[in-house]
Amino acid sequence: MSLDFLRDPTFAWVSLAVFVVVSLAVDMIIHRKSHELALKEALVGSAFWVSLGLLFNLAVFLSRGPQAGTEFLTGYIIELSLSVDNLFVFMVLFRYFRVPAAFQHRVLFWGIFGAVVMRLIFVFAGVALLERFHWLMYVFGAILVWSGIKMFTQHEVEVHPEKNPILRLFARFVPMTADYERDRFFVKRAGVLMATPLVMVLIMIEITDLVFAVDSIPAVLAVTRDPFIVFSSNIFAVLGLRALFFSLNHVMKLFHYLHYGLAGILAFIGVKMILSDLIHMPTWLALGVVVVTLVGCIVASLIWPQRSPLEEPAPTGPPPHIGPDGDS
Repeated sequence: MSLDFLRDPTFAWVSLAVFVVVSLAVDMIIHRKSHELALKEALVGSAFWVSLGLLFNLAVFLSRGPQAGTEFLTGYIIELSLSVDNLFVFMVLFRYFRVPAAFQHRVLFWGIFGAVVMRLIFVFAGVALLERFHWLMYVFGAILVWSGIKMFTQHEVEVHPEKNPILRLFARFVPMTADYERDRFFVKRAGVLMATPLVMVLIMIEITDLVFAVDSIPAVLAVTRDPFIVFSSNIFAVLGLRALFFSLNHVMKLFHYLHYGLAGILAFIGVKMILSDLIHMPTWLALGVVVVTLVGCIVASLIWPQRSPLEEPAPTGPPPHIGPDGDS
């Protein structure tokens, strides 16, 4: 069966857009009632999204050749692995704002929706800038190396929403309820539209993804300049982020060395980008380095488990108040 029609850029982009819209719509229907995702449900969801990503990878391989297929797989694995560190921040945010487990999927759903739009803008902007200003490749590479070093030396994930200027500005102009109103973002009280604390959480999720996109997009651009490959590998990883979050929420502490592996991957991709004019590294070799690093860190974490006290239970009660002056 010929898959030459997949090579048509218009067909490829339209098909990807339809897939994203349908996937989000189906997900919204399936999870229209807020509930806490059990581990089994999350694992099934993760397996489903990974399977879709690999099937799409197969379609790219058959229609565009081994080079494009390897580039997609490399970008997909890089984005998926870097998302793990993003999940740590999500956990801290949910804990800080005391978000009930039943509401977390809804927040992540709209967070992913915003991430899809931001990634599309970042991908085209990044490709356009690199084509016009070649020297920016060294800047992107330096950013990745610096991010890797910073990630390696930063052992604890810290968030300070009360110091975020965007949240403080939001709190100054938008009236807010003191507690959650089920899974709603806005409610009307005495004829006044008020935001619930879930809006604050969503804003922080979007800001977090924006910050991580600064690392992940250049990392994939170091593998390929094809906007379709860069965007699609990002989107397939991002769409499966919610299920991955709830899957790893119970076991993420087991992989304590993974953090260092992610830092090493960022630094490696950054160096590859900086030296790309001098040394050409095959995509399959870069893929091998990424996979070996991830597997090695996971195996090391299991062989030498972290000796730490039991995790404290999640705090209960109303979410913290964030005022326009940063008071909490």
